Formats: sequence, structure tokens, C-alpha cells
Amino acid sequence: MTQNTPLPPLACVVLAAGQGTRMKSDLPKVLHPIAGVPMIRHVLNVCEALSPERIVVVTGPKADEIQRVAAPHRCAVQQSPLGTGDAVKAARKDLVDFAGDVVVLFADGPLITADSLRQMQRKRIESGATVVVAGFSPENPASYGRLIIDETGNLAEIIEASEATPEQHAINLCNGGLMLFDAGKLWPMLDRLRDDNAKGEFFLTDCVALAQQNGDTSVVATLSSDEVLGINNRVELAQAEKIMQRRLREKAMLAGATMTDPDSVFLCADTKIGRDVTIAPHVVIGTGVEIADRVEIRAFTQLEHVRIEQGAIVGPFARIRPHSVIHADAHIGNFVEIKNSEIGAGAKVNHLSYVGDAFVGAKANIGAGTITANYDGFAKNRTHIGENASTGSNSVLVAPVTIGDGAYIAAGSTITQDVPNDALAVARAKQENKEEWARRMREMKTRK
Repeated sequence: MTQNTPLPPLACVVLAAGQGTRMKSDLPKVLHPIAGVPMIRHVLNVCEALSPERIVVVTGPKADEIQRVAAPHRCAVQQSPLGTGDAVKAARKDLVDFAGDVVVLFADGPLITADSLRQMQRKRIESGATVVVAGFSPENPASYGRLIIDETGNLAEIIEASEATPEQHAINLCNGGLMLFDAGKLWPMLDRLRDDNAKGEFFLTDCVALAQQNGDTSVVATLSSDEVLGINNRVELAQAEKIMQRRLREKAMLAGATMTDPDSVFLCADTKIGRDVTIAPHVVIGTGVEIADRVEIRAFTQLEHVRIEQGAIVGPFARIRPHSVIHADAHIGNFVEIKNSEIGAGAKVNHLSYVGDAFVGAKANIGAGTITANYDGFAKNRTHIGENASTGSNSVLVAPVTIGDGAYIAAGSTITQDVPNDALAVARAKQENKEEWARRMREMKTRK
């Protein structure tokens, strides 16, 4: 069998009915984000990448939030927490007429990859097995179930760590949880599962023994330890975040971006980064960010829901908030905050400014300390700054207001009315110098 050999149709069953009590959270465990995306969405994205015929998400009752995130995929409900085998049974009505391979994944295992799921499919076809179990070799296998391989190389048994003999404890091939089945034989095996165990649950792993009893075989597909990491608490959540961030950084750098200190850069799963982009240390990129070619993001900059076009420079110490566009070759400097605004091509907002709910025209220059006063206590209003306009330092533009093309705003002005094209606007009190005032004040204070 080659990599190009056609594989059978695939259905994915994603188990998301766990209670998640160890997270100590009001938010369902599988909705906790990793790289800005709920962990269940990572699993669904991997499933979607395989173009399966069906995806079924199994939830517990009253799981409306999870079902919203899982949309548009089918959701089945496991009414009582009776184990993984019972959870897969809940998906039967959506898959009863399906012929092909059924892979069972966990919604709290966001690090699995599409390549590994394809590997499991190829392993089943090559071996003719009924069941494929994901195996891995952790550094410390102490608490994991062991996979017992027979003399033919097939999987003979899954032994829980608590039940393993000393010899079996020495085995470091462990159960990674994911399983893939021949759909035609899955449902009869599930009907034969028994709950005569200490937990009174139906375990999906018992299908290995059931397949053997039926004269069928089970095999192991060995995956990396990272991919089968399940998340049960916030420590493991942080571990998964670290792994995901490493993957995202490597992907960006291999695609042509430079990161001078990758470990200090944080990305989101949906971040889009072009070629010849340079990202300095301590940059945090939130969801919905698109960075075009030849952009420079300088240190300690934060971006969220923003598009940055070719050749722009952002930072250091800049914050670009949602619904903003930084056009080609624009400069956003240190201690500048941009919110819901469009900064035109070649425009400069170089330092100490707040630009909110505004349009800044091409090649405009926003002086240090300029503020667009966008909120009047009831509504947010917009400011329009024309092309080639210039605002002096410490200007306040009280929205709604329009600054015309080529207009100048004198430093220290508070602008409350529109400024025509090419005009100079001065809106400040006339300077008055009181001679000797400072000396007399010092003398008076000294006499006291």
C-alpha cells in the first residue's frame, strides 16, 4: 500500500461528554481555548481536514454551548456518564448506515494531527485489522494503560496500569486513547460490551478483547506523545498551549517569517503571516490577525482582529485592537493604540497617540499625543482625517469631526468643528506671559 492508495470513507466520532471537574471551571472543559481556539474546535478542524463523510460530536445533556461550537456537525447526547463505549453508542443513529472506517477521538485531545489519523487508517488497511489503537511511548509511563503485543505483532490486550504485573509495568508502549474501527464490525462489538467492572461503565478499550474473541485482529499505530496528550486540568492545558505555540511558530518560520526570539511570541491558530515578515520578541497576536508580506512587528506589540498590509511597521509597545486595518507602508509607533480604525497607506502614527473609530488618510501624519475623542457618553463617533493631513502634538479631535486633505492642526488644539482642505486649525487659548510672577511666588512661599 502506498501513500496514494485510496482509503475507505471515514466517519469521525468526537467524544465531548466528560464532566471536566478537574478544570475547576464554570466553562465546559472542551471549550477552554488553546491558541485562541476552543480545544474541541482544534479536534474538529483536524477531522474536517480529512474530508470525512460524517462527523458526530457526542455531548452530555444540557451542553448547548458545546453544540454551538460544534455546529454545523451532528451532535448526539449521552444521557448518563456510563463510559466511552456507551458514548460511542450514542452516535449509532447517525452512523448506522455508514460503511468505512470510524475513528473515535476525544474533544480534550487538541494536539492530534490529520497525518496521524490517516496513519491509523493506513495501518488498518495494511494489516486487515478490525481495530486500530493509538499507542505512544511516554518518558514516564507509570499511570498509562499498557499495550501488550503478541508474537505476530498484533495487539493482544490493553492492561490498565493498576492491574499490570511488574513485567507489564516495564513495557513503555502505552494506550493513547484514540481508536479506529471497521464500521461494519463496530456496532456488534459495542452491543457485547459489559459493565462488570469497578466503575460500572462500558469501556471502548474492551473492543480489543471482543475482536479477538470473534477471530478478528487489533493493531497499534504508534503516534508521538504530544499528539495523544489529553487535558484534564489547567497544568495540562498550559502544557498543550506550549506545544501548540511551538507548532505554530515553526509553521510560520518555515513559511518565510523571521522570529528573533520565537519562545516569546504568541500566536493564534487562525493567524495568517506572509513572507519576509519580522516579528520581534514579546509580541502577542490574538485571534483574527492577517499580516501581509514584508511587515515588521516590533517588540511588546499586541494585535487582535487586525489586517496589516505589505511593508507596514508596527511597534514597539503598540496595541492594535479589533476591526482595524493598517495599510501598506504605514507606521504605527511606540505607545500607540489603534481601535476600529483604518490607517491609510504610508500614514504615520509614530508615538503616544490614541486613534479610535477613525479613518486616517494616506500619508497623513499624526503627531505625538494626538487623541481622537470618540465617545460622548452615549455613542461612539467617527473621526475622518484626510490624505496628507498633519496633526500637531497633543491635539484632541472631538468626534464626529472631519479634517480635510492636506490640513494642519496646530499643536495643543482641541478641534470640535470640521477643518477644510489645506487649512490650518488653531483651537487653543492665547498665550499670556506674566512677568516676574514666578519670582514673586517663590518669595511669598519663602516668607511663610
